[in-house]
Amino acid sequence: MGGAHSREELISDSDEEEYEEENEEEEENFQDSKDESPERSSSGRRRPKTPSSLDEVEAKLKALKLKYPSANTQNPSLNNAVKLYLHIGGNTPKAKWVTSEKLTSYSFIKTSKINGQDDEEDGEESENEEANGEAWWVLKVGNKIRVKVGVEMQLKTFGDQRRVDFVSKGVWAMKFFSDEVYRSFVSKFNDCLFENTYRIESNDANKVKVYGKDFIGWAKPEAADDSIWEDAEDSPLKSPQSATPVRVNQDLREEFEEAANGGIQSLALGALDNSFLVGDSGIQVVKNFAHGVHGKGVYVNFDHGSQRSGLSLVHSTPKKALLMRAETNMLLMSPMTEGKPHTNGLHQLDIETGKIVSEWKFEKDGTDITMRDITNDSKGAQLDPSGSTFLGLDDNRLCRWDMRDRNGMVQNLATSTPVLNWTQGHQFSRGTNFQCFATTGDGSIVVGSLDGKIRLYSINSMRQAKTAFPGLGSPITHVDVTFDGKWILGTTDTYLILICTLFTGKDGKTKTGFNGRMGNKIAAPRLLKLTPLDSHLAGVNNKFRNAQFSWVTENGKQERHLVATVGKFSVIWNFQQVKNGSHECYHNQEGLKSCYCYKIVLKDDSIVDSRFMHDKFAVTDSPEAPLVIATPMKVSSFSISSRR
Repeated sequence: MGGAHSREELISDSDEEEYEEENEEEEENFQDSKDESPERSSSGRRRPKTPSSLDEVEAKLKALKLKYPSANTQNPSLNNAVKLYLHIGGNTPKAKWVTSEKLTSYSFIKTSKINGQDDEEDGEESENEEANGEAWWVLKVGNKIRVKVGVEMQLKTFGDQRRVDFVSKGVWAMKFFSDEVYRSFVSKFNDCLFENTYRIESNDANKVKVYGKDFIGWAKPEAADDSIWEDAEDSPLKSPQSATPVRVNQDLREEFEEAANGGIQSLALGALDNSFLVGDSGIQVVKNFAHGVHGKGVYVNFDHGSQRSGLSLVHSTPKKALLMRAETNMLLMSPMTEGKPHTNGLHQLDIETGKIVSEWKFEKDGTDITMRDITNDSKGAQLDPSGSTFLGLDDNRLCRWDMRDRNGMVQNLATSTPVLNWTQGHQFSRGTNFQCFATTGDGSIVVGSLDGKIRLYSINSMRQAKTAFPGLGSPITHVDVTFDGKWILGTTDTYLILICTLFTGKDGKTKTGFNGRMGNKIAAPRLLKLTPLDSHLAGVNNKFRNAQFSWVTENGKQERHLVATVGKFSVIWNFQQVKNGSHECYHNQEGLKSCYCYKIVLKDDSIVDSRFMHDKFAVTDSPEAPLVIATPMKVSSFSISSRR
């Protein structure tokens, strides 16, 4: 299927309303107010058309002289009065907003009965619940909505319309009758969200305790210095611009789609001639072209070889494939337990012969240990024909493994079970709960954790992080970093977090957080989110996975896009647009700046992975290398072209 814009973009474009009155003879079809031609969904159907704002609809209704109370005739005894709307029709031509309640009210209550019956003491705390520590803040709207306050609501604010949208077993919108009530709601919601997330009261002292005094801008974005985002493009570390500038009006065009051999589990893109689809029983080799990947008809079945070490691919399909040695070898990680990533060893596959030539064990000081993830020493290390080292990560370990012995000699793989040599690293005594990691072009390391923290390690030490960014309450499940180390992209279940690592040192020079302590000159991060409607359409159990930058492996090149997977969606952001602080998406927002401007590729099946090919495959008429999307049964390639 083709690419599509977000179905709910800027407030003036797509968050349109239609009231459900007795007189519904005149239903409006709606279209994007910026485009003369209607947007199409990824299935090719035309999107419906609605008025551009709530205010426009209200004006039309008043012109019809319906019985419609004015703001000054509202029930004065009704506190926190709002109008409530429900979005119906999903992504069909009949999609629209309808009035659910012309006049109702909201309240925040603290209760353990999140999905239970109404509490008698709205807004008050139950002593027993509070004593047991079981109480949570819940948003209650009339008799129709009762939802635990959390990031899962995907709350989106529209200050210019005094409106919020959110998800709660459907997509809802509330419009407030005054700026005062709107601001009060947003403030109270943020306080409840903080308390539900960190289980402590929302106040300045506790925010300093959670974020640290150097990161208070994360709690109060309005007080943060955002100039570093703009300065990053003018700093001495700036990468030269590409000859083909990034354009906002770019479309995705499908170039190839073909059936795979089935059961694709992971995608290993190569920067040379081939890429690889790792499946249940083997690896399908595909050819790299300027417009994507295409099958060569070559399939490498796993040759399980000797079972000397007790590591067998029979027991588990590899979930991680790491290319090495100029992409002639591949390391395969197979989890020991279904549902958990940890393993006590690796298989080394010689791609040219199609044979598993070795089974490596993870061992330290004579004791078997486990790893949860592996990655290359640096962004371009897989292209090194003599590479023998790679990085390993476990819950409380960060290290470098060497496939040579302690004397730097190549081990004889035919005569014994080789043991990986722990050459550098640290085993942390306290619970760091590492989850994922990535490397820059020079080999600096970024690590994401269960508590949401993101730590930066220099190339010289794995013992102490140079910088540790606080979490926002959600675990980091995947992390990526640009080649130059200036930008970090963290994945959580419900949003992506983009962090700028640049700061000005005491010597006046611009540095990254990998090379020095950033002090308090730290910009607030930016969030990348789905709109409430797209989040709802993606499905309640579908989460963001594997967000990453487009792929460059040399100085002088700049990443241009970000891509993430959620359910059947592949979601693409324009990197330059996200960094632009004056971008209209950020207007009238509350809290951390959140970008909702993206394109969606919708597939028929859940997506395994979405990744951009190496920058060298970007052709002259495209500003970006092709995007490869793998589902369990198919692999597709999309090019980015300018809209005609």
